[in-house]
Amino acid sequence: MSDLFTSIKKQVAGKNVKIVLPEGKDERIAGAAAKLKEEGIVEPILLGTEEEVASAAKKAGVDLAGVEIRNPQGDADFSELVTAFVERRKGKATQEDAEKLLLDPNYFGTMLVFTGKADGLVSGAIHSTGDTVRPALQIIKTKPGISKVAGAMIMVREAERYLFSDVAINIAPTAADLAENAVVSAETASIFDIDPRVAMLSFSTKGSAKSDETEKVAEATKLAKEKAPELTLDGEFQFDAAFVPSVAKQKAPDSVLKGDANVFIFPSLEAGNIGYKIAQRLGNFEAVGPILQGLNAPVNDLSRGCNTQDVYNLSLITAAQAVSE
Repeated sequence: MSDLFTSIKKQVAGKNVKIVLPEGKDERIAGAAAKLKEEGIVEPILLGTEEEVASAAKKAGVDLAGVEIRNPQGDADFSELVTAFVERRKGKATQEDAEKLLLDPNYFGTMLVFTGKADGLVSGAIHSTGDTVRPALQIIKTKPGISKVAGAMIMVREAERYLFSDVAINIAPTAADLAENAVVSAETASIFDIDPRVAMLSFSTKGSAKSDETEKVAEATKLAKEKAPELTLDGEFQFDAAFVPSVAKQKAPDSVLKGDANVFIFPSLEAGNIGYKIAQRLGNFEAVGPILQGLNAPVNDLSRGCNTQDVYNLSLITAAQAVSE
């Protein structure tokens, strides 16, 4: 873990990256903001009233001196952000709608990112994934060629580092969704010093079983190769064939992957979510994320069971995404 974040800090240092934390009234958020401010690598922006943020800081036992605090209600830029929101929504929101929505800290924070007043956003400690992701999809939107956001985890254990996706967003992805996820996951992996070798996972290896599910992954592999022919990518693979050299030699001797995959694309959300939690709990991997992939600017979603360290870690991850844009 320390190696991952040491490299991230070097990547981000001196770039004046601002990360907005909309849940300034939460003590875990206050604690992370204080740590970020003290280190001076990332500039946190807390949203909330002065009283709410002061109360959170007191509960966390931290000093927030010098941390930027913004209250959507009465903020100097509120009118500007309202106008920008109405323009961005292109007839889907009136000024009155915008004025109501932007009192919501997630909408206000996302508009700070959209207008360049912040570089990324981290929320979800007290809000649902939908509350965090919805403003991002409406305002920041996905990158050209990307139709859906996917959630990835960086799995770290000592010197080992892998990426698992999708573990957070899309319940039943299509072949096209999986192909898109594979390409964007390889890009994410590169940000975090993982030279991507991408395995498209299934319960079959190279046609050893036939079903609609395995055919979907085989088709996704074909589409991903067409999208990014330069990628080291193959499938469909059972996990052991993607990860264990001796099994790869037996099951897929002609593949570009030789049991050395480090980016794993799961065929469904249930598989991805179960898979990363097994690695985390039985394999003692640290799971960092989820990292939302495919947006025009980084917005990331915390678990509501997160702690201060999780908030701090995901803020640094978000900063790394911001400087890589």
